[in-house]
Amino acid sequence: MSKKLIALSEHHIQFPDPNFAMDEPAGLLAIGGDLSIDRLMNAYQHAIFPWFSEGEPILWWSPPTRAVITPTQVHISKSMAKFIRQTSLTITINHAFEKVINACALPRKKQAETWISPEIKTAYIALHQVGKAHSIEVWNNEELVGGLYGVNVGAIFCGESMFHVQPNASKLAFIGLCQHFSMHAGKLIDCQMMTPHLQSLGVTANTRNEFLIQLANNKTARINNNCWQLQSITIF
Repeated sequence: MSKKLIALSEHHIQFPDPNFAMDEPAGLLAIGGDLSIDRLMNAYQHAIFPWFSEGEPILWWSPPTRAVITPTQVHISKSMAKFIRQTSLTITINHAFEKVINACALPRKKQAETWISPEIKTAYIALHQVGKAHSIEVWNNEELVGGLYGVNVGAIFCGESMFHVQPNASKLAFIGLCQHFSMHAGKLIDCQMMTPHLQSLGVTANTRNEFLIQLANNKTARINNNCWQLQSITIF
């Protein structure tokens, strides 16, 4: 099988087979195209996502290892369970999508730059406005202290990024997402790339082929209609 970077057509939203992704850098599949709603949704439906730095051409990835979790399998440690019982932080859905993506775009302590460029923000805000992208927010009274955002494809939620400015706030957002999504017939959460933070929450590593099967089985499934309505979440 050929392993070369594929240039996308400006006029068609089709992607090459994810199994054609390069071995080095691992998972790089294609270059070019645009970040239109139709192209982005087609990408997510085929286990592909954009990831590139500001000033670079658009790069599309389908990594050989995929970080995923069945939402009912989220791990809540003893210390986190104690925090949940005692915290006054609150969790909402889709109350502040733009604030969440802006917070996720801020450089981290060990990063000089962010991949969430103005171009990415504009594209995902457009997805949110048509009901395809969603946010989970964590609040300390009126202050946004944590959250995450991602894209819903059938019974799969494809997480893009999370942030926190207060300890445990991003964990709270993730646990809230898992419990809420499961209660509304969600079957899988795609976290893309494994990190120690995600692993501590119960996320596991699948192969690309395993994820493609999961995607095929769930991308046309329906979740409950009120899953993404404006609401608050209570973790149990």
